[in-house]
Amino acid sequence: MEKSYKQLLENNKQWVADQLAIEPNYFDKLANSQNPEYLWIGCSDSRVPANIITGTNPGEMFVHRNIANMVVHSDMNMLSVLSYAVEVLKVKHIIVCGHYGCGGVLAAMGNKQIGLIDNWLRHIKDVYRYHHKELDAIKNMEQRARRFVEVNVMEQVHDLGKTSIVQNAWKNKQPLHLHGWVYDINDGLIKDLNVTFTSTKNLHSVYHLDKL
Repeated sequence: MEKSYKQLLENNKQWVADQLAIEPNYFDKLANSQNPEYLWIGCSDSRVPANIITGTNPGEMFVHRNIANMVVHSDMNMLSVLSYAVEVLKVKHIIVCGHYGCGGVLAAMGNKQIGLIDNWLRHIKDVYRYHHKELDAIKNMEQRARRFVEVNVMEQVHDLGKTSIVQNAWKNKQPLHLHGWVYDINDGLIKDLNVTFTSTKNLHSVYHLDKL
């Protein structure tokens, strides 16, 4: 167990050496600033590393992760990341990326009590309730779960658009696009769900916010 833990530190030293061999000034440049064009809101699942599957380097993507890539209106952690990314870093794209086989989504489909996480899963269950007619009509449980992953991502894109942070950026003519993707762990490919929001026109009028 101790050896496993310390191996991470050795891996870090090797990684530093590898980077410096390629670019001697790598860390000097990285330390000066970060100018990411993207905010990634993804799942905490260890099989979905944002930078690796998108081929982006450190400094190119701002990342927030939680169970089942949720955008919860009362989650101050997520809102703080969103605020900093939009208002300070001025990212141009926010990507909500779910993944097939998501444990949080699968748990939300069932009724087993797990513990504290049940409170978080309730937000995912709400998504199921919104789309229950479509989902219940899918008899194959694996296919139903895959579709649930997709509609969950779509709802989170909607929820991003509902925030005052995003709407104020749009009102200030800040270029900001919201996207919904799904990563397939089985083949490594990302599927664009073609749900892209660029203004409040993509939202029902009841969610439109007047600027203070």
